Amino acid sequence: MKNNFPYQAEIVEVTKDMCDHNDHMNVAFYYQVFDLGYTPMYFKEMGFTEDYFNTGFSTFTLEDSIRYLKEFRLGDPIQPAFALYNVNNKLMHILGGLFNKENELCAIFETILGHIDTVSYTHLRAHETKANLVCRLLLEKKK
Repeated sequence: MKNNFPYQAEIVEVTKDMCDHNDHMNVAFYYQVFDLGYTPMYFKEMGFTEDYFNTGFSTFTLEDSIRYLKEFRLGDPIQPAFALYNVNNKLMHILGGLFNKENELCAIFETILGHIDTVSYTHLRAHETKANLVCRLLLEKKK
């Protein structure tokens, strides 16, 4: 299952401040682990660099979803892993999984990012991504 997620983020250990009163990881931290896990992929692997943002374009999160399958407890290691599932000239669909030390899938994450013109927008509306970046994203998706 983990092979379906080619980008492996750094392992995170569940700490006391991440836990609820039952020593289970609080749901707010599932989102944080996912978000902090895919952000390096977004910058390094997908090509969204500071230079790109300086051209007046960026992405906004349009939708997020988390499905909880198994719990993480205090001290458990978490392996976040991600894949670019789909891309077109305006949207990116990223999937993520959190795996335990037995490589079991414990949570599934989906996010939809919209490509935004940050200079000229007056309301949220997706704009076309430059062709060279779409090509790069399509190649990344094939990994």
